[in-house]
Amino acid sequence: MMRSLSPFLLSIFVSLSVYGQDPLFSQSPYIIETINPGFSGFEDSGRSYLGLIHRTQWPNLDLKINTQYFFWNESFDYGDRLGFGLGMSALHHSESFTNYSLSQINFNYAHRVNLNNGWYFRPALELGIGYKDFAFGNLLLSDQININTGAINSSSIDPSANLVENIFFLDISTGYVFERKTRNGVNYWIGISAKHLNRPNISFVNGENLPLDIFYSFHGNVRFPFLRDSDVQLVGNFMQQGQYNRFDFGPLFYLNNRVLLGLNVVTNPAKNNGNNQLVTSLNGFVGLEYDNFRFGLSYDYNVTKIGQTYGVYEFSVTYLTRCRNCYTDRKRKR
Repeated sequence: MMRSLSPFLLSIFVSLSVYGQDPLFSQSPYIIETINPGFSGFEDSGRSYLGLIHRTQWPNLDLKINTQYFFWNESFDYGDRLGFGLGMSALHHSESFTNYSLSQINFNYAHRVNLNNGWYFRPALELGIGYKDFAFGNLLLSDQININTGAINSSSIDPSANLVENIFFLDISTGYVFERKTRNGVNYWIGISAKHLNRPNISFVNGENLPLDIFYSFHGNVRFPFLRDSDVQLVGNFMQQGQYNRFDFGPLFYLNNRVLLGLNVVTNPAKNNGNNQLVTSLNGFVGLEYDNFRFGLSYDYNVTKIGQTYGVYEFSVTYLTRCRNCYTDRKRKR
């Protein structure tokens, strides 16, 4: 009976290196809550900020991957003496070929510290609960099949079937943001985050220990006036998890306070993705603001030798409430 289960277990062990990596969003440089909890309450002035991202990867292949991310955060602003943000987020990731899925909900707190010369420091802590599912309930062993009648038993007496199970885990993360107050139309911030500080065990096999690698991210943004009634942002985001790393950078043009156009270059500095190329994709972004809503659509064009993947699509919608503690309603910081 072990012979019937061993190939399945082998596939699990091989897959674990893939499922130990966090889902990533192409629009993370624009919706940085996906990476850093320090941005909870970042808009200040008692504003609420919420949004949803949907990502579809390789839609026309059997390997189709879907990821959804929802977030909400609220600013509590009491002037320069005190400010903080509370937030929550939910992630769901599923893969059609393997029946693998990841679901997680997080809660975070970010504190605002007023430094000198227009600088703010925002440390944050995030606590989450995750659930990984490999659809083990669909696993069929040979002793469940009656070869005479073709009937299928609902359970197996094989003790090997108890070697694998879905898992819950506690997740602890942190993030920090240094922000410079807008001066002469220019503002910028620098952020650092570290996810999975407690390195939760994500092994599907009973008795085995597979700590989840810490996910590090270093990111920054500079925004300044561009032409009339327009701005441009220069964004950069470096990510490292285990032996894999990635660096995204590019401009985002904010035209006439309504239309957004961006292009990110995605690179693989470690060159460990099998094709040994530095640049892996070009990610285009177009957005539109209407009232307090912002709609975004992005497409990732693969430039590696991996072959035809039919691209990666992301759609996002975010909503930012009006400024409650301002004499005039100011625009978004990002």
